[in-house]
Amino acid sequence: MTEMEALLELMRALRDPEQGCPWDREQDFSSIAPFTVEEAYEVADAIHRQHPEDLCEELGDLLFQVVFHAQLATEQGWFNFGDVVSGIVSKMKRRHPHVFGDESIATSADQSIAWEAHKARERENKAQTGETKGLLADLPRNLPPVQLAAKMQKKAAQVGFDWPDGKAVLAKIREELEELELELGEGAGNERIAEEMGDLLFSCINLCRHYGIEGDTSLRHTNRKFERRFQHMEEHTAANGRRLEDCTLEELEAMWSAAKQACS
Repeated sequence: MTEMEALLELMRALRDPEQGCPWDREQDFSSIAPFTVEEAYEVADAIHRQHPEDLCEELGDLLFQVVFHAQLATEQGWFNFGDVVSGIVSKMKRRHPHVFGDESIATSADQSIAWEAHKARERENKAQTGETKGLLADLPRNLPPVQLAAKMQKKAAQVGFDWPDGKAVLAKIREELEELELELGEGAGNERIAEEMGDLLFSCINLCRHYGIEGDTSLRHTNRKFERRFQHMEEHTAANGRRLEDCTLEELEAMWSAAKQACS
C-alpha cells in the first residue's frame, strides 16, 4: 500500500458508520471548511518562520483536509479523491501548453499573461453553458477581505477598469480620507462611517496592487511588528515591577518610541 492509499484508507476508517470515530462521523463540508482554511494559514505561517519540520507537518494536515472533503463527496456520490487528482492534473496541463504542448513562453511575466488568458477562455466556456456569470462570478466570497478586494481589482483591471498608475490611486486615497473626515465631523452614524472606512481600505489595497505589494502580507508583517514592540513594552514594565495599565499615556508613548528603536 502506498502512502496515499494508506491515508485514504485511514480516512475511510475514521468515517466508518459503525467502527469509525464519533467526531469524524458527525462532520460535514460546512463544519470542516473552517479547519481547511486554518490549516492553509498554518502552512503559510510555517513557511514564514522558515521551519521545515513544522512545514512538513502542516502540509500533512492540509492534505488530510483535502482527503476529508473527498471522502465526504464520495459518500454523497459526487466524486472521489481520484477525480480531484485527475481534475487538477488536466487543468494544469491545459494551462501550461508551453510545457505540455507546442506553445512557447520565455518569461514568468509572459506565463502570467497566458495563465489569465487560459482562465478567461475557461470562464467564457462556462458562461456559454450557464455555469457562471460575469468576470467576478468565480471569485470565492469567503476569501479574507483583503485578498478578495485585491483579486476583484485585478480582475477589473484585465478589462481596462483601473487607475493609470499609483499616483492616481494616492489621490483617490486622499479623496476617500477627506470623505471619512467629513462624515466624522458631521457626526454620521456607524453605518456611514463604516462605509467610508471600507472605501478607504479598498483604495489602500489598490495602491498595494499597483506597486506589486501583497496587501495581506504587508498587513501581516505590520501585525507582527506591532506584537514585537508591544511585548517589548510589557517586558520593560515587568522588569521595573509595573504593569502597562498602571502607566500614564505619556509613559506609554515614551516606551513605544523606545520599542520602535529596539524592535524593527
